[in-house]
Amino acid sequence: MPARRPVEIAVQDPAGARAAIGAGAARLELCQALDVGGLTPSLAVLEGVLAAVDPSTVNVLVRPRGGGFVYSPEEIALVAADIRACIDRGAGGVVVGALTPAGGLDVDALRRWRDAAGPATLVFHRAVDAAADPAEVFDALVAEGVDRVLTSGGSPRSIDGVAALAAFSARSGAVEVMAGGGVQPSDIPALFAAGVDAVHLSARSRTGHDAPSGPGGGSAGHDVTDPGIVAEAVAAAG
Repeated sequence: MPARRPVEIAVQDPAGARAAIGAGAARLELCQALDVGGLTPSLAVLEGVLAAVDPSTVNVLVRPRGGGFVYSPEEIALVAADIRACIDRGAGGVVVGALTPAGGLDVDALRRWRDAAGPATLVFHRAVDAAADPAEVFDALVAEGVDRVLTSGGSPRSIDGVAALAAFSARSGAVEVMAGGGVQPSDIPALFAAGVDAVHLSARSRTGHDAPSGPGGGSAGHDVTDPGIVAEAVAAAG
């Protein structure tokens, strides 16, 4: 049988990591605060996940805040420190992204973070889709030699960006193109048909609606990784 094509799941805790890998995911993106696009997880969460699954499957999102991808020198230094902390603890890779105020690739930040990551996998996230010209930034990322680019092809959802994803894949060279952004299991065959190397989704459901919440505690309930959705996505990729 041909090898199953990689499905990556965004998870937020050790339970989610176990559920995703147990349902057949090839690898994980670990983050917190998926409701704002994901932020850097705490070191305790990272260590718990690395103890729960094969650390080589774990790529850690290192994003210090929401609100765009233009960072100050201090924030760039904080990201570099977080990258080193993640890699020192055994994570297989890190997921980063930075743009200039004009919407181009922040090459200086990227190179600093590459140095901090050393030989670990370096993934550039969907900041590429927020760029003034996603195709231009994608080509710059290929030139810089990142390992993987997570992109929706510049569209809100990957399935709407299949033409751009196909174009990226055709000129990606050694860089892996991973489709992400509103991916549903039913989208996955078409995304792979466009030539992408992998797909990424969060496979979330909501639980805890009966727990006390309200002022100071946010909205009712919280996200959990749904192994049924993961299994459906893996089957669609097979």
